[in-house]
Amino acid sequence: MTDLERAWDDLPVGPAPVDAIVREARREAAASARRRPAVRLKRSLTGIAALGGLAAAFVAGSLVANPSGSGSGGGTTGGADGAAGSDVTPAAFHGELQEPGSCDDLLQHYVDRGVDRVTPWGWDDPMMEWYYDASPIPAPGSEARTGRDLASADPSATGTNVQEAEVDEPDHVKTDGSILVRLRGAVLTTYDVTGSEVTRLGSLDLGDFHDGEILLTGDRVLAIGNDGTPPRFGRSYLGPVGSSPQTRVLTIDLADPAAPALEQTVDYDAELIAARQHGDDVRLVLSKGLPDLDFQRGRGRLADNREVVRQSTLDDWLPHISVDGGEPTALLDCDRVALPRAELGLATMAVVGFGSAAAGDVEALGLAGDAPLTYESADHLYLASSGSGDGWGQCWDRCLPTSLRSSSEGTTHVYDFALDGTGASYLGAGEVEGYVRDRWSMDEADGVLRLAVGSSSETGDWNSIVTLRAEDDALVEVGRIDRLGVGEDIKAVRWFDDLAILVTFRQIDPFYVVDLADDAAPTLLGELKIPGYSGYLHPLGPRRLIGIGLSGTSQAQAGLFDVTDLTDPRRLDTATLGHNAWPLAPEDPRQFTWMRDQRIALTVVVGRRGEAHVAELRLGGGRIHESLTSVEHGRDASAVRLVPLASGPSAGKVVLVTGEDASFYDLD
Repeated sequence: MTDLERAWDDLPVGPAPVDAIVREARREAAASARRRPAVRLKRSLTGIAALGGLAAAFVAGSLVANPSGSGSGGGTTGGADGAAGSDVTPAAFHGELQEPGSCDDLLQHYVDRGVDRVTPWGWDDPMMEWYYDASPIPAPGSEARTGRDLASADPSATGTNVQEAEVDEPDHVKTDGSILVRLRGAVLTTYDVTGSEVTRLGSLDLGDFHDGEILLTGDRVLAIGNDGTPPRFGRSYLGPVGSSPQTRVLTIDLADPAAPALEQTVDYDAELIAARQHGDDVRLVLSKGLPDLDFQRGRGRLADNREVVRQSTLDDWLPHISVDGGEPTALLDCDRVALPRAELGLATMAVVGFGSAAAGDVEALGLAGDAPLTYESADHLYLASSGSGDGWGQCWDRCLPTSLRSSSEGTTHVYDFALDGTGASYLGAGEVEGYVRDRWSMDEADGVLRLAVGSSSETGDWNSIVTLRAEDDALVEVGRIDRLGVGEDIKAVRWFDDLAILVTFRQIDPFYVVDLADDAAPTLLGELKIPGYSGYLHPLGPRRLIGIGLSGTSQAQAGLFDVTDLTDPRRLDTATLGHNAWPLAPEDPRQFTWMRDQRIALTVVVGRRGEAHVAELRLGGGRIHESLTSVEHGRDASAVRLVPLASGPSAGKVVLVTGEDASFYDLD
């Protein structure tokens, strides 16, 4: 049964389409024939050995959890005393990612590329910085996401509308059904949501903490943000420029919700790219930008600056970790940093895993290149460097004004890691011509990576869906379909086990349904062309999806789609969401909530003067019945959340969180 069918079956509005079930049976039969057993590696105290006869050269440097519990951390920093983290081994780099022969080789990799990158003014020409808008990436609190939910119509257990049903994401607000926690600025506040009203319990000032969001696990909150240190320069079209902002992880004890207490502070001198939670395990993807070196600035200084780069050390290039204000120590040993064969931007990516009860006890691996497009499924992590598109509006975990991190060759490079607890092991790499706009354009099912790919200098002026499967140490293209939305831009993607729904737009809204039952032969089943576009799609049952976007006259709009016949999708109804209003769900799906039992969708729209409204969309009989409620004004519009309570005494209720308050939202 597909994810789409499972979501549909939870809502008793009719049987799933027979065609979809037949396709699923074909897919499962093919997948079981192709599926390969996972390979695990472990390291003994005396050296590295391979399981199952794997060659020793292949094994050097793998990062996976040690099932025996007897290994060491292999140089991973953890804890206040710098002791090794959980029992892991370094990562087995091979193929497109190679282990450096020595620390000197790793340093030479950075120096060679740094010498080519540096200018008489430092890392980038000031005119180049200005032209490409080298401002810092928006902080997590203001990040924008291209709209697309994935496997389930339901939010996470903590109330957040997420990309993957089994992978929670940070937000300003979290709940366990009894306690609601919200972060506003540097103040963490707790609320009791078990009574007839939302009641404030207590608060904690987090001090020097900025741009944060939170994760909730048991009686602990992890606040992830930064210490307010700005990057020295910002970003250019070639990638990160100057020193990276600091990432700060705070562990807060909620054993007494009325008196939250700070347990631990962990700092990294690297920028947060993404944070994800699997049960009690948390994983960060960090980017250490170009080092802050003592450059000269002005005409005729190129030779001097190249010499400064040649005199740099690994300590300048690699990220560090500090626990509870202790002395910073290296986050990565040399054998944990992979050298890419592809020409990536100059930076260091770090994948860091830890248990929520021990944020300073980490497992980490690195990539000596810039690959900030991060997608994480239940058991895979993909890092990618997007091939350049038109240069505007690209997104990864957040949207950027320009393609600041894209490669110049028009090709996307993707690196696949298997996840095991807090560890990760490298599987292989692949590439595809074209650019991948953001993580919402990526999906993994049964080991097959599916990409919605836009046009670049290496493709025609159209969009494609491409499937790749791991074979040996490579991600090999097994299927594709081209010419989706010729001359159009991708606006939304929604993936299911054997289906993809893709929305593109320039003047009209092509709505494509693609059959992915056969990985090697994606097939266009049906399409619908209508004015405007949907930037966010959400399944409502076996026959319905709702789309949030803009009408042909650029008004905020909701559209109700009938997908009973996948070869002939239809739009049943539309609703205008206010006059001259802008929908926020296409930029941030966390501002969309689907109340399954009540058949009500809630989303946030902002008017021309900055006033935020909750658009309440009641569905029935193939119609949308909308109403608007004013809830906020100004900058706080982005902080509005509608948090459903799935458990506890108030299950079925929704908490409305605004800039200043939290209260139950009246659904009657």
